[in-house]
Amino acid sequence: MRHRRFAAGALLFRRGERIHWLHVVVTGRVHLVRQTLQGSDLVLQRAQAGSPLAEASLFAERYHCDGRAEVATETLGIRIAAVRERLSREPEFARWWAEHLAREVQVARLRAELLTLKTVAERLDAWLSLSGGTVPGRGARARLAAELGVSPEALYREINRRARCIAAVGEGSNLERQADGEADDGQA
Repeated sequence: MRHRRFAAGALLFRRGERIHWLHVVVTGRVHLVRQTLQGSDLVLQRAQAGSPLAEASLFAERYHCDGRAEVATETLGIRIAAVRERLSREPEFARWWAEHLAREVQVARLRAELLTLKTVAERLDAWLSLSGGTVPGRGARARLAAELGVSPEALYREINRRARCIAAVGEGSNLERQADGEADDGQA
């Protein structure tokens, strides 16, 4: 096993690299990303503390995407051969692994469903309903756009459209303040 630290934006691994380690996020947040043909990032997984990363690569020879630290991150690397061995000889670990994979499949299905929605407004509504209803601050909106599979500009227009509608009604909501940049927590 080995501990590694990554600065925000650093790559843990690149698509096509040979796989030697299974990373478990100790602190921070890592996204698995793949570039679309249009050049934008598509977020395939969001891993936070306690989460294994790139589980689909456990029985592959090469990574199928990039692993990028979204914030300063520390991981614990476990040799792939050791994980495979433990799965074959420890039924409780194998059960935990299967349960973890089942949860990840459920999350992936929700994300896939979100990406089938046609408009930015529909995707933002679905994301808000799944994530507690708060739009992230300006520093995190590009990451949210990637997660929604839309351009940052389209997301900004939708957030500002909603803020203008709310302002016209006179509610002065949190969304209006966020659109103006007052609430910037930097998290997606």
